[in-house]
Amino acid sequence: MRGDAVLTYFDNLEIRSMDARQAGQLAQLRAQFTRVAAAGACGISDSAPQSLDDLVKLPVLRKSDLVTWQKENPPFGGIPTSNITHIFQSPGPIYEPGSSKPDWWRIGRFLHACGIGAEDIVQNCFGYHLTPAGMIFENGARAVGARVIAAGTGQTELQVRAAVDIGATAYAGTPDYLKIILDRADAMGEQLKINRAAVGAGALFPSLRKEYEERGIHTLQCYATADLGNIAYESPAMEGMIIDEGVIVEIVRPGTGDPVAPGEVGEVVVTTLNPDYPLIRFATGDLSALMPGVSPCGRTNMRIKGWMGRADQTTKIKGMFVRPEQVAALVAAHAEVTRARVIATRRGEMDEMTVKIETRAANPALYDASVLETLKLRGKVELVPPGSLPNDGKVIEDLRQYD
Repeated sequence: MRGDAVLTYFDNLEIRSMDARQAGQLAQLRAQFTRVAAAGACGISDSAPQSLDDLVKLPVLRKSDLVTWQKENPPFGGIPTSNITHIFQSPGPIYEPGSSKPDWWRIGRFLHACGIGAEDIVQNCFGYHLTPAGMIFENGARAVGARVIAAGTGQTELQVRAAVDIGATAYAGTPDYLKIILDRADAMGEQLKINRAAVGAGALFPSLRKEYEERGIHTLQCYATADLGNIAYESPAMEGMIIDEGVIVEIVRPGTGDPVAPGEVGEVVVTTLNPDYPLIRFATGDLSALMPGVSPCGRTNMRIKGWMGRADQTTKIKGMFVRPEQVAALVAAHAEVTRARVIATRRGEMDEMTVKIETRAANPALYDASVLETLKLRGKVELVPPGSLPNDGKVIEDLRQYD
């Protein structure tokens, strides 16, 4: 039951205290451990965590691991599942389960924050073919009582015709496809009733949001994946993205499982509390950062800044791959080093590598041997003061021009 919070919040979980949230998440996490350990999956032992802080002791699970496990033990790699009614495929290929259980992907919470409810007809323009996005948002629309036009992607003129004839009041889909529909409607001389948009699977640029607002369409975005469902979402306050109640989010240094300092950009690692498909410390490959405080809308969970790029910065220099894990090893080898950044450039027809190291040391030669040992290449070492490297999550920057 939603109780007294029904008019503003999806449920009372959104406004619980941090202590209550952590206690609830710990109980759910321990149950997840029991399920996974019993199946011998994900490299998890039978030692359940005593606190949420124990998560950092566990290995990070990556999509490449899932691909390997699924080939060995199809379709879901031995990860225990239940209540599964659908199987989807994403590039890799990688297979994700789905369920017809109410709000299984937890998108209903986001749609409620968008102001979408039982009076709405949602034109769902996410794909229904193999990928789960269409079903994810349809499942969420049911959770808020909305009716759904299963539009999918493409056939824009038919999309306009359906929106007009049926009276769609809300849009769900990628941020830019709504503009294509609106422009086509203008060309056809049709006026749409859409006044809400719930978007995802791409960046919502400020200029595009502004254009929608000028058309009377209030637009919010969520951050969700096929594997995990909803991770975070905007509220009407539009100050960052609020972490969903069904996941635990960590921000870690790319290439490692080590948490970054609060506010620092790092890779998003997610533990889902969905008992039907338990993923523990799943690395999304996306970059973000935690925000201080709570949202002005009253929802009390942590916030992230939203999608800030990709964490996988592997690049080839002088014919050799340099990976974020190697840069992390370089930093770890020296207690006085806070951060490092590898920069790839070209001089004439030759690659060059510069390694910028945050340290109070004054002699670059101190790090030459470590650079060669960890990065397997010789490069120019530049020492910079602690805190001077950009806080953008990058540890490898490729400045070479390929056009």
